[in-house]
Amino acid sequence: MLTEFGVKIAPSTYYAALARPKSERELRDEELMREITRVYEENYRVYGARKIWRQLRREGVAVGRGRVERLMRRLGISGVVRGKTVRTTISDKDGVRAADLVKRQFTAGAPNRLWVADFTYVATWAGTVYTAFAIDVFSRKIVGWTCSMSKETDLVLDAIDMGLQQRDYRHNDGADKLIHHSDAGSQYTSFRFTQHLIDSGIDASIGTVGDAYDNALAETTIGLYKTELIKPQGSWHNKKEVEIATAAWVEWYNDQRLHEACGYRPPTEFEALYDSGDLTSLVA
Repeated sequence: MLTEFGVKIAPSTYYAALARPKSERELRDEELMREITRVYEENYRVYGARKIWRQLRREGVAVGRGRVERLMRRLGISGVVRGKTVRTTISDKDGVRAADLVKRQFTAGAPNRLWVADFTYVATWAGTVYTAFAIDVFSRKIVGWTCSMSKETDLVLDAIDMGLQQRDYRHNDGADKLIHHSDAGSQYTSFRFTQHLIDSGIDASIGTVGDAYDNALAETTIGLYKTELIKPQGSWHNKKEVEIATAAWVEWYNDQRLHEACGYRPPTEFEALYDSGDLTSLVA
C-alpha cells in the first residue's frame, strides 16, 4: 500500500490516476499558461495579471482575469512594482521661470497640446549617462528622448528637437499653442532653452510648488523607464549600450505597451484612432 500523511492508497488507484487522460480544463490551463508566458516575455516581463488579461483579450483569447491571476501564480510570475523616483534636476534659484500654465492638470484634448519633460540618470561602468524624455500628455507617447554623458542644456534641447522633428510641429496662427511643461531645473529655465521654445512656437510652463506632483506625468514615465528597463539589467557598460536599449524600449512603450489612460491601448494606436475620427473607440 502507498501512504501519504497516514492515508492508505492502493497502488492500482495511484497508477490509474497517473494514466488518466487530462481533463479539458487541465488542457486549457496548459494552453493558457503558454499564452500567458508568451505575453509576459514579449513585454519586458513587466505585465501583471490585469495587462496580460487585457492583451489576451485584444488577441481574441477568451479567458477571465481571475483565471489569468491563478495561472500566473502557478507559473510563479508577477508584474513589476515601480519604485520611488529619484529627482535629478536642480532648481536654478536665480533663473527666470515661466509661469505654471498646467497647475497639475495633466490632460489634453488632442496631440501636440501639452508635452511634459524630465530626465534621469543611469549609472554605467563608463560614467553616468543622462536620459531625457518629452512626452505628449494626450496619448502618453514619448515624442522625443536623448542620452548624454552631460546634463547641460543640450540634453533637454535634443529631446525636444527630436519631438519637434518627429511631430513635424509648426504653430499656425489661430491654433492652440503647444505647451511644454517641466520642473524648475536649471536646464529648463536656461535662456537658451526658453528662447528655443519661443522660436519653435511653444509656450513654456514651469511647475511652481517644487514637488513631484508639479510634473507627475513625466515623473511616472521616468519611473517606468527605470523599473521596466534600467533596474532589471543590473549593470550597464556605457552610453551606447544604454542608447540602444532605450531606443528599443521607447519603440515598445509607444507601439505595444498598454496604457490605462489610453483605454489599455498603445499610444500610437490611440493617436491613430483620434486621427481617424473614431472618438467613440477612445473610451471603449
